[in-house]
Amino acid sequence: QVQLVESGGGLVQFGGSLRLSCAASGSIVSIGDMGWYRQAPGKQREWVARVTVGGSTNYAIFVKGRFTISRDNAKNTVYLQMNSLKPEDTAVYYCNAFPAIFRLWGQGTQVTVSS
Repeated sequence: QVQLVESGGGLVQFGGSLRLSCAASGSIVSIGDMGWYRQAPGKQREWVARVTVGGSTNYAIFVKGRFTISRDNAKNTVYLQMNSLKPEDTAVYYCNAFPAIFRLWGQGTQVTVSS
């Protein structure tokens, strides 16, 4: 059973950058499309970005132009490059299939952006 482990979060200043990684214990090609999601304190989890098996991407309007999702099928890893970070990007970030599969939710990685 595939498990997903997110890493790369941390504390960054307004305007800074972070690169998140999501390492799968098995084949991400077998999962299919992959996505990044986030949950801010007191808010529902929301979708951030999606990448297809072939590498096509889609983004939520609030990150478009600032975040870039990518995947390395050979390494079974999905990435999220986050630039021009804002305090409102503060959240726990998760990767999962797109659409999400309940059993694949991991612990996430905390991203905190200071103003």
